Order: sequence, then C-alpha cells, then structure tokens
Amino acid sequence: MRRTRKSYAWLMVSLTFVTVLATACSDSPQHSVPDDNPAKPKLTYWAELNGNAGSVKPSFLEVPFFQEWQKRTGVQLKFIQPPTNQAKEAINVLLASGDLPDMMEYEWNQFPGGPVKAINDGYIIRLNELIDQYAPNLKKYLSEHPDVDKQIKTDDGSYYVFPFIRGDDQLRTYQGPIVRKDWLEELGLQTPTTIAEWHAVLQAFKEKKGVEAPLTFLGVPNTLFGIEGGGFVGAFGIKKGFYVDQGHVKFGAAEQGYKDFLTTFRQWYAEGLIDKNIATVDTKTMDANMISGRSGATIWNAGAGLGKWQPLVEDKDKKAMFEAAPYPVLKKGDRPKFSQRSYAYEGTGGVAISSKSKHAEEAAKLLDYGYSPEGHMLFNFGVEGISYKLVNGYPTYTDLILRNPDKLAPAQALAMYSRSSYFGPFVQDVRYMEQFYTLPQQKKAVQIWSDTDVDSNILPQIPKTELENAELSSIMNDVTTLVDEMSLKIILGVESPDTFDSYVSQLKALKIDRAIQIQQQALERDRKR
Repeated sequence: MRRTRKSYAWLMVSLTFVTVLATACSDSPQHSVPDDNPAKPKLTYWAELNGNAGSVKPSFLEVPFFQEWQKRTGVQLKFIQPPTNQAKEAINVLLASGDLPDMMEYEWNQFPGGPVKAINDGYIIRLNELIDQYAPNLKKYLSEHPDVDKQIKTDDGSYYVFPFIRGDDQLRTYQGPIVRKDWLEELGLQTPTTIAEWHAVLQAFKEKKGVEAPLTFLGVPNTLFGIEGGGFVGAFGIKKGFYVDQGHVKFGAAEQGYKDFLTTFRQWYAEGLIDKNIATVDTKTMDANMISGRSGATIWNAGAGLGKWQPLVEDKDKKAMFEAAPYPVLKKGDRPKFSQRSYAYEGTGGVAISSKSKHAEEAAKLLDYGYSPEGHMLFNFGVEGISYKLVNGYPTYTDLILRNPDKLAPAQALAMYSRSSYFGPFVQDVRYMEQFYTLPQQKKAVQIWSDTDVDSNILPQIPKTELENAELSSIMNDVTTLVDEMSLKIILGVESPDTFDSYVSQLKALKIDRAIQIQQQALERDRKR
C-alpha cells in the first residue's frame, strides 16, 4: 500500500482537511462560562460545532441553545471545539494525548475496532450501570423501543453512548438530488429521472446557460462523499460501500456497476459537467455554488439545502426555484434501488463519557436531560415563547425561526435555539420536520426521495464483536484508501477504466472478501437474535 498512498497524495494535496492536526487542535476554540459556583464541577465537552450554527456564531457558548442547556441543568460546560470538517483527525490527536475531556460527541460506532475496542482501550466507559442509576429517561425510552435498544448496544450488550435517535420513520430520509427548476423550464426540459436525461440537462446548463460547474456535490471529508447515499452510482445497481442484494452482503466498489458509474462520471468530468474541484467541495463551497448559480444541480438535504438556498436565491431573482429530482435510474420507469436512508440510530451525534472523567455521574445526568419531557422540548423546539409557542398543544415555531428578522435561513435560526435539525443526545421529534420544511418543494422532496427500494437493500445497523470490528477496520482502512484513490484517478482521467480489473485484484489482495464475510456473518447472527 505504500506506493498506493504515495500516488494518492498528489491528487489530494489541495484538500483543506490535510493540515497540521496537532496545531489545529491546540489552536481550536475552547470557551467556558464564568465559574460563579466553584463548588459545582465544570464539565468538559468535546464536539464539532454544526455548520448551520457555526455560520452564525463561531463558538458553542455563543449559541443560545447551549447557554439554555447549562442554565436548565445547572451544569457548567467548557467546550473543546475541533476545526470544521476535521473531527476524525482531531479526535485521533486528542485520544493520543491522553488528556481527555469528560464527554466526547463523535461517531463511536466508526471507531477503528468498534466501540468495544474504544472501551477496552480505556478511552470511553461502558455505560450500562450509569444508565441504570442516573439516566432514567433514556432507560425508559429504550425499554419501550427494543428495536432501537438493539441498535445502540455492542455485540456483548454494552451501551457506549447517549445516542441521537430519529423518533419517526419519516425522519430517516432527508437527502437527494436537487436541480434548478427555473432553468429547466427556461430550457424546455423536464425533471431528469435517468442517467441519460441528467446528462442532457447538465449539458444544457453548460452550453446554453454558461454554467461553470453544472453538477456539484461534497468531496469532503472523503472522495465522492456526496453520493454515498446512492445518488447517481445507485443507477448502476450498486452503492459505493456495503449493501444487501437478496440477502447477500456485497461491496459496491468492487462490482462491475461501479466501473460503469466511474466511466460515466469520467465522461461528464471531461465534458465540464462536474465541478472541477470535485475533491475539495465542502458545505460552504456547495452553498456558494448553488446560491451564486455557479452550479445548477447537486445532492443535498431538504433542510440545509432546499430550505437554505431557496429564500436566498429568490431574494435576488423571484423566478429562481429549486426542486427535488428522483434518484436516477438507467431505464425510464425503473424504480430506484438506492437512496439516502438513515437508521433510527446510526452513530452520529452520540456522546460518550471518557474513562478519564471524574464526573461520570454528573455527565450522565446532564446527557439524560435530552430524553426527559422537558429536555425533549428544548432539544427539538428550543425555548417556549422565544423559538416556539404551544398552539392547541402543538409546539409551533415562531417567526424568529421561520421568518427570521436578521435574514437567517430557518436552518440557521433553528440551529441557534435547538438541535433538532442536526444531532445530539436526544430523540428527534417528527413535528420539527413538519414545520421546518416550510416550502412545498421540501415536503414533496421527502416523498420523491423516499420512493425507492432502499429498505430492501440497505445493510442494517449490526453490532459486531471486538475482534470482528478490529479486523474489519484494519481491512477497510486500506480498502477505502484504494477505492478513493482509484475513483478519483479514473474520474479525473489520470487512469483508464480498463485498470478496473487490476484494481479489483488489489481489493481482493487487501482482503475485501474477508470484510464481506464479516458483514455477512454479523448479519446472519443478528437475524437469529
């Protein structure tokens, strides 16, 4: 793999997350409220600030939600904030330092070796006893939702985080293709549904409208990140990662369909239809592309995408209009096989308590607040009388959120007063979405994006043993590097699609078949539970 990584470096040299990580972490903002009660412990909390909140306020303690959370619980927090889009790199530096905060909000199910290893290595603690004694609200929820309870435990039955849980199936789909509807109408085109139709639309945007980067999507934190939910690549019958095909686990990037996808994107890139900065597009860049008209199509969220961009473009051009498009297929009339579809719990936003914490009891009580009736309202709707009002018992967002006087998009305003539009230690309420999606095209988008066969093909959230996790992580570390390197090389035209068979041979040498076997045996074990 030494030669592979070396050859990859030149392609990724412009990526913003390749910084001097130790310096970045030491320079990252750390803020705390005044200590007016020395007898009460001040807890430390490591987390990345959400992009919508960060676009308004640079630090946690300037965000009203985090001020209110501390006020209500009586717990003072010192936040440790890694640089934007560098959470993975920063957490590695933090863990290596040994100087751990009380709480760490991170995707612990993605930890190399899995959460069991994170526990056994002494980074985080097993939470079963703490939840039993000090987290009655979370304990009650899990006892009432055994299907969710199964998802948030390790294979040996250990709880490891206070989880973010999507409380309704309607909340599990929130992302998909988005296109400029007004441009389609201007050019006499229909909303694209097939790869061929998408090609024609992007060509028209380029040639007839002079659009610089017709299709843009996230390339950060890793190559092709924006299409990992199944956009475009799903038209070829596969996902980039693991999926289930008639009960059998497969790895999409090793399938023939992935070669066909890369060949298509190679052509589109050569024709100038895909953003030339494919490897470095982050959320801020994508926002700028879509708002400025540099791009006319992408894959992103109903809230942070449609809801954020529409009022901004409409303010400048009354005719400007975004709309959702179906996940593309190859043959007209076919039903999409894949789309973005989250689990009730998928790891994001879970908060672990570190093994170095001297205040585990206080931390557990603080984190349990989000699952209490009062905490549920704060995390989902904010402060009554400010960000919401009860109308016939229904928590209704105020104009501060939906028609913000400072011209903040609803996604930005909501991120100031709640956590409902992103993640955290609480159960997300479907009533948030019913109001947050204020635009008719947002509500329609969820219906369009949900109309797929993804539930039959998604790989369930399956706990694995420590040994399985360790072996899988070791394999996939090298596999992911190779996949990302090869994908980018073929799309950019550096390598020919004819090298695909050789690349698959390399994947097999890196034991991708063993990784598939691990996933398969975990799936079969889970089915017997």
